[in-house]
Amino acid sequence: MSKESSQEKEGSFWRELPILIVVALVLSFLIQTFIARVYLIPSESMQPTLHGCPGCTGDRIVVEKIGYRFNDPRPGDVLVFRGTGPWSEDFVSSRSSNVVVRGLQEMGSFIGIVPPDENDLVKRVIATGGQTVECCDDEGSVVVDGAPVDEPYIRSDFPYVPGQLDCDSPVRSGRCFGPVDVPAEHLWMMGDNRNNSKDSRWYIGDVTDGAIPVDSVIGKARWIILPPSRWGSISAPEIQQSVGTTPQ
Repeated sequence: MSKESSQEKEGSFWRELPILIVVALVLSFLIQTFIARVYLIPSESMQPTLHGCPGCTGDRIVVEKIGYRFNDPRPGDVLVFRGTGPWSEDFVSSRSSNVVVRGLQEMGSFIGIVPPDENDLVKRVIATGGQTVECCDDEGSVVVDGAPVDEPYIRSDFPYVPGQLDCDSPVRSGRCFGPVDVPAEHLWMMGDNRNNSKDSRWYIGDVTDGAIPVDSVIGKARWIILPPSRWGSISAPEIQQSVGTTPQ
């Protein structure tokens, strides 16, 4: 190969490099905006399904954004959604007060290399619009439309002792809430770590009694991709009536 030919190829590479970078950034933006995005789990509210804690390296999950364009969320799904209204009361912006740095952060967010400056939360759907949810039945289970539901994913829950510490005792069990009628186009969300989750129960008494609007849903949590020891799909069993029970 001649020296001239080698120089021409090297020059061609440097001319094409900016175009390749722009194409890569545009593809990153399109994928993360319309198809899927990676999120970091920062807290313990969804353990054991999703691991996270302040100051540690939590699970990184892939949230798929396409499915709910064609189907509605169902009870049992694990979702990422934007916390609005009362859900945003503790939100603190991560953006710099420096105008230049903030501009770079916004640009990075636009192309998907910096997290968006929004209050994104992850919880599980327990009930959907038109359903009634409450706790508890005689066994301490959550009840949807009069029937207790089977929730194998729960790690821990507040003590519940029928006749001693339940929903009718002088000191009520921490499990007890409702009944709540979930408004149309809304979802009732709860964390799997029931003792350590600020979820729909926390906001009972607001205009929607803690339910979130469906249009605040970003997507469904599908896979854990980091750390490698946690690789796998995210369990989302459809919430069903417990075996042997009938609606009251």
